Amino acid sequence: MPKTLVIEGSRVHDIPSFYDEINRVFMADADWQLGPSLDALDDLLYGGFGALHGEPNVTLVWNAFETCREVLGRDTTRAYYLKKLAEPSRYDVERIKSDLAALEAGTGPTYFEIVLQIIAEHPNIDLQAR
Repeated sequence: MPKTLVIEGSRVHDIPSFYDEINRVFMADADWQLGPSLDALDDLLYGGFGALHGEPNVTLVWNAFETCREVLGRDTTRAYYLKKLAEPSRYDVERIKSDLAALEAGTGPTYFEIVLQIIAEHPNIDLQAR
């Protein structure tokens, strides 16, 4: 029987609080925390550490799913991209500008949708939105 983990979406108000919740759920028994990074989230979901370590299949229940869709939506994503553009030495500015333009045009994914894409790339995780 797969292990069940529960994200309490009511605790998510922005990107930092999303990672606080990810750490609460996935890293509770670890002596370190995951940083606020989509790449780190993807790495976590491979299962090499945290609550997924050694678990072949996991049911991930995400409560207040629609609330998180709104909280991590267009405005949050725009702010995320603008923050990256303010640090041109750290990020691929042209790619970020392109991602921001697509978001503004309604064709680019929100932060929430990117998180869902990352989860979907891990077929051992059964996401249940509630």
